Amino acid sequence: MAKRDPVKKQELIDFINKFYEENHRSPSVREIAANTSLQKSSVALYLSEMRDQGRIDYDHKMILTEQMMDAINDTNRVGIIGSVPCGRLSCEEENVEGYVNLPISIFGNGELYILHAYGDSMIGDGIDPGDLVVVRKQEHANNGDLVIAYVEGEGNTLKRYFVDQKHRRIILRPSNPDYSDIVVKDCVIQGVVRKIIKNVYAAASL
Repeated sequence: MAKRDPVKKQELIDFINKFYEENHRSPSVREIAANTSLQKSSVALYLSEMRDQGRIDYDHKMILTEQMMDAINDTNRVGIIGSVPCGRLSCEEENVEGYVNLPISIFGNGELYILHAYGDSMIGDGIDPGDLVVVRKQEHANNGDLVIAYVEGEGNTLKRYFVDQKHRRIILRPSNPDYSDIVVKDCVIQGVVRKIIKNVYAAASL
């Protein structure tokens, strides 16, 4: 049986790697065919041949290239430390529930932690109850950043952070019009949100 075009194989690997970087998952055969000059049947044959040659890992569902496997193996161990309200302020104790390994290529490096979101004040930013919020621990933020902020005497909250220089105040803004801004003279920034990991099971039940 004639070997398939090696140039086309490399093009497929390059596309798969790029797709992974942009979507954080491997493409389907249908998605590869839609973005290349190959039919779905030809894509499947190419993938099978590249698997047999040891160039990719392919089980007819997920495709893993060497670059993807390196990215997955290069991880940061991150603790899940409880929950944060997307609504009214609430005091929460830091309590490590467990740890997960997050790919550095997707979530970045540095000191990260994960919180469960609850409440609906940030639904305009696509943050729903049950989602996991990946936070980089830092004490400063820029205008418009999604932050975990602590207000003395009140507790923690997840909001967008704005500094009103004119009135010397800080505005913690929800993205749900049913909620009002939290306006304070000062707060403690406990971290800036890096990524949201959607709770697909909770979404499916809505």
